[in-house]
Formats: sequence, structure tokens, C-alpha cells
Amino acid sequence: MTVVKPLPRTARAYIVCAALGAGACALPALLPPSPTPWATAGLLAALYALCELPARCRLLGRAHAGSVPLGPGSFFPVLLAAALLLPPAAAALTALPGGLLARVDEPPAGWRRTWRAAATALAAWAAAHTAGALGTPAALGTATAGPDMRHALPGALATALVFCLVLTTLDGGVRATADGLPLRAALRHGPLGRALAPHLVHGLAGLMMGVLWRSPHGPAAALLVLLPMYLSCWVFAQYHRERAAHQATIRALVQAVDIKDSYTRGHSERVGHASVLIARELGMDGDRLDTVRFAGILHDVGKLGVPTRVLRKDGPLTPEERRIIELHPEYGHEMIRGIGFLGEARDAVLHHHERIDGSGYPYGLRGEQIPECARVVAVADAFDAMTSTRSYSRARPVATALAELRRCAGSHFDPRMVDALVRALDREGWQTAVTADEPGAQVPAPRAPGPRTAKTQEPA
Repeated sequence: MTVVKPLPRTARAYIVCAALGAGACALPALLPPSPTPWATAGLLAALYALCELPARCRLLGRAHAGSVPLGPGSFFPVLLAAALLLPPAAAALTALPGGLLARVDEPPAGWRRTWRAAATALAAWAAAHTAGALGTPAALGTATAGPDMRHALPGALATALVFCLVLTTLDGGVRATADGLPLRAALRHGPLGRALAPHLVHGLAGLMMGVLWRSPHGPAAALLVLLPMYLSCWVFAQYHRERAAHQATIRALVQAVDIKDSYTRGHSERVGHASVLIARELGMDGDRLDTVRFAGILHDVGKLGVPTRVLRKDGPLTPEERRIIELHPEYGHEMIRGIGFLGEARDAVLHHHERIDGSGYPYGLRGEQIPECARVVAVADAFDAMTSTRSYSRARPVATALAELRRCAGSHFDPRMVDALVRALDREGWQTAVTADEPGAQVPAPRAPGPRTAKTQEPA
């Protein structure tokens, strides 16, 4: 039975305010004397609503089973065409039916549909005001006079930009109220960067629809623009389906490690996060950033091949037991060798215990022989091990752990990676964690004699 998390009161109030604002924006289109061209507004509203229906149809919806449906934004060219062709109030009105009919995969469905309808209506209203201020509707031409593309193109791009900014700002607000995040954090981690380019492309498609709508060929020709847009969205959905399968594979592997080695529960996710912090400081982005994150999360997957009695031993490890644990990078590499999408992450799993001076394992690589991704994960792994309280050792303060990493930079760790982590933590901070079996459990003596340094903490 799935437990549905109730929507916070602040989020409900935020959605109600957005809905009231959308209603106020659309109301002038319904009041006399209304300049609304009802034929155009009705056709565009019906078209946008019809575009959203296939995802909700049970028969057609089977195509979406186990996959990612065409998400919000698949048919925004229709709304952007409305912003270019209609007055602001009428443009807001065209967004409401489609938003209320949109497919919703997570509860509460009513609130989510209300939110989507309100947000898209407000974005369409703001976009139409932008288009009108720039004179874009007049630049689209008429059935007797062709379009003035020199004025229409910049206006269409500006319209799409405003549409994107309003939509993502509203999205940041609802994320902040629903998840309890600071507004700045909600906006920073929101979809603005990822959504900007697609929205500009949608703006071009909306411009083509508007030009064809005003041309002698009329609305029927404008509908042809949606076919390639639908196909591109379908391809995009397939990409997300594959990506979701990748994420599920990684989650399953990490959960298996956490179940077997409960002393380090959550360690993999934190190492993935710390690896991303380092990689961003080094200028990595896109697919490379994903690779580093996968490497950090999966770095200890080879522990599935290590006997549980060895992983959970409270006392000092014997030399034989240490040799067994030191096989986990090779076990991990073998386990994920056939997963093609991991790419360089597989080498990081194999080499994350190598050291710059060549004293690491499994192959004693040194310096630049160690893959860059592995050098990133090595620092992230050591840092989280030192700052986490476990059943056999107490956590060190972040400052102490960073000082230890600096001390070992150049011998055990790549100094570039250590400096990158220091800079990232100065800006982002770090939340330490308790990873012992029982919260508040008494922490016994360390496994190995002597102080627990970045050198002796392995094979955490």
C-alpha cells in the first residue's frame, strides 16, 4: 500500500493563489465587449486539450506503461502560437482546458492539474503581453501580406523566453512550498537551465504555426508543425525511459550493498554527492557529471562479493580478511563491466583505492595513470568515511577531515581533487551522518590500532 504524502498547507495556498491569478488573467476574454477572436482561440484551446488526451486514454495509455509519457511541455508550441496570435486574456484562456486534462501520474491529481493549468495560463498571459509589446502579432503577416521575419523572429524568441522564465519561476515557488526548500535553492535546482533551450525551440515552432495560421493556407497548414514536434517529443520520452531504467539499475545495486553492509548505509549516496561537488569545481558537466555521480554511488558495489562476516566484523581485521576486502574493487568492476552506459565509471570503481604515490590497490597505479574519475571518487570516499560515525569509529569534524586530506594530498590523493572539494564545501557546506546499525549506538574502538587517518580508514 502506497502512503501518499499530504500536500502542505502552504503549497495548497500557493496553488490557490496561482489559480485565482490565472482566472483573473483569463476573465477579460469572457467579459463584453471582448476583442477575443473566438474561432482562433477555440481552435487552439481544443487543439491543446486534444494533444493532452492521448496520455490519459486507457487504450493509447498502454503505450506509456513502464515508460515515460510525453511530459509537460510536449505541446507548448500551441500555447506559444496562441501568445503570438491572441490577446493576453485569450492566450491564458487557451491553456486552461489542456492543463486540466493533462495526465497526472502522482497524487494528489486534482491539485497537480489545477497547478499545471494555472501555471501555463499565467505563462501564456505573460508571453502574449511580451509579444504584443514587441509588435510580433503584426509581424506575422496576413493572408494578403507576408510575414516580416526580421521582427517576428526576435519577438517569438523573446516570447518563448518569458514563457519559460515565468513557468520555471512559478515551478520554483511550488517546489519551495511543497518540499520546504528555501526559494533560492528551489530555483537553483529547478529546471530553468534544462528547459531554456527546449522552450526556445518551442518558440520557433509556435512562430511557424502563427505564420502558417495567418497565411492563405490557414489553420490546417499550421497543424503540420505539430507532427515533427510530436515525433521529437516521443524520441525524448524514449531517452528518459532509458535513463529511468539506468537509475533503477543503480538503485537496486546500491540497495543490495546497503542491506549487506549496514554499517555504511547511505555512504554510497553521499560519496556520489561529494564526487559531483568535486567534479563541478573541476568544470565537468552534462554526461561527464552523471558518470562521476554513478561512479561515486557504485564505488563499493564489489562488497556484494565480500563475506558478510568480514564486512560486519567489529574487531581488528586479520591480514587475510583485509586481503579479502581489498578485492572489492575488482569484484565491483566485474559486476558492472557489462553495463554499457556506465562508461568511465567502471574504471573508477576498479581504481578508487589507488594512490598517487603508487601504494594503493588493486594494481598500484600512480599519478596520472589513475583515471581522473577514480581520483575524484577516492577523495569523496575518504572524506565521507572520516566524517561519518560508524559502529567502529566516531566521525571527525569536517575541518579535521579536510586537514587530513590536505596532509595526504600528493601522496595518497590528487591535490586538485582535494582543493576542489575544499572550495565546494566552503560554498555548499556538508551534512554529516551517523551510519551505525542503531541510532545513538555506543561506538567501540576502531578496527585497526592507531589513529584513523585517511590512510588507515580503508577499506571503508
